[in-house]
Amino acid sequence: MDEKAATSLKISKRSFITAIAVLFVLMAATYVLTLVLPGGSYSRTVDAQGNSVIDAENGFEYVEGGIPFWKWLLSPILLLGSSGSGMVLSIIAFLLVIGGIFSSLDSFGLMKYMMNRIVMAFGKARYTFMAMICLFFMLMGAFLGSFEECVPMVPIVVSLAVSFGWDKLTGLGMSLVAVGCGFSSGICNPFTVGVAQDLAGLVMFSGAGMRVLAFVLIYLLLMWFLRSYAKRIERPIDEKVMKGDIEFHRNPKMDKALICFASIIGAGLAAVLSSSFIPAIQDYTMVIVAVMFLAAGLVAVIVAGMNGREIARSFGSGALNILPSVLMILMASSIKYTLEQANVLDTLLHGAVSVSLTLPKWAVILFIYLIVMVMNFFISSGSAKAFLLIPLIVPVAQMCGIPVQLCILAFAFGDGFSNVLYPTNAVLLISLGLTDTSYGSWFKWSWKFFAGVLVITCALLLMGLAIGY
Repeated sequence: MDEKAATSLKISKRSFITAIAVLFVLMAATYVLTLVLPGGSYSRTVDAQGNSVIDAENGFEYVEGGIPFWKWLLSPILLLGSSGSGMVLSIIAFLLVIGGIFSSLDSFGLMKYMMNRIVMAFGKARYTFMAMICLFFMLMGAFLGSFEECVPMVPIVVSLAVSFGWDKLTGLGMSLVAVGCGFSSGICNPFTVGVAQDLAGLVMFSGAGMRVLAFVLIYLLLMWFLRSYAKRIERPIDEKVMKGDIEFHRNPKMDKALICFASIIGAGLAAVLSSSFIPAIQDYTMVIVAVMFLAAGLVAVIVAGMNGREIARSFGSGALNILPSVLMILMASSIKYTLEQANVLDTLLHGAVSVSLTLPKWAVILFIYLIVMVMNFFISSGSAKAFLLIPLIVPVAQMCGIPVQLCILAFAFGDGFSNVLYPTNAVLLISLGLTDTSYGSWFKWSWKFFAGVLVITCALLLMGLAIGY
């Protein structure tokens, strides 16, 4: 693997071909599934906020299933006209903006200058820096529910990891894995725990003690995993950089541009942080992050001396480089669309719920965890899964004598950790593509960590059952 620190966003040809091949195989397997399973449907109702929620009391019935071959083949395009396509379009627009800005920053040398300045500041304490970055990303996920919004920061952290003498996988662990783990612990995650507790009739963000414990344990596991790996592969940091003998030396214009960039990013992050206290802006955090990076990047390159024509050319080039990710997003999203159009998504869910009623209490909570993880393969949105699953798994938990709060914890665990493992998650595929990392290399490197996470989370669920959490 070439460990040169890439500072612009571009999907590599190898990663793109691998991702497309994996997604096509999954799309084909999904189509085969629609030929095997009968169609089924749960009754649904609309809640006070206008969300479609399963009405468990009116039950499940078998209906006509299947999807025409042509419709499956065109599903990546047809899904754009379906309900919920707004989020897909938002992610695409978000990535194009970010790609354009990173290209502008890179073409003027600002990204490389920033990397060298950070290495100069933290080179003698790089493992402290690793711990700080991991904690920052985990907190972003745990308290703000950030995940897609962190994509533009992943290549920055990966470049920093390479500059510090580690590799791309270390950088992905410090950023992508960290934010995914924080999102999964869900201390105050409004998109998973918040929505699920509201649907279950619990006080929002109540029972945080167990989630805080999960956060601490997972953070310690992640730090042990990353530090152990980094110690094995680390290389000495370039002495020229450490002594300040860098390409731009101390360029006043560059320094001023970086101050502007950091200030606007800081203001944007403050706005994102405020979403914890202002629910009205929670649905717009991705827009805030996109505007934040757009404004920060434009101001920075203008201050550094870039003219309008150069900005337009580099921005267009960056947006063009990110276009392959659009196909990846559409193909990943088409899997859920196919299951819904074939009426087999509810069939899968009904079968899982029926099995859970036959299990002993300790096995039920672990099976609920499994149900959510399986559904997360097909539906990456945490809030969408909450509306689909909570009205079903909460009554099952209650019938089996399992505390509702513990059921919500199992939902948070099942929804989150696998986001950075499943090849159907667009954020994972894009992050791997932007850093020229194949999915095979990623899985080989990360599976032991996720096995450890599975052991810890299962133990926490069984402990919660024992103490009546």
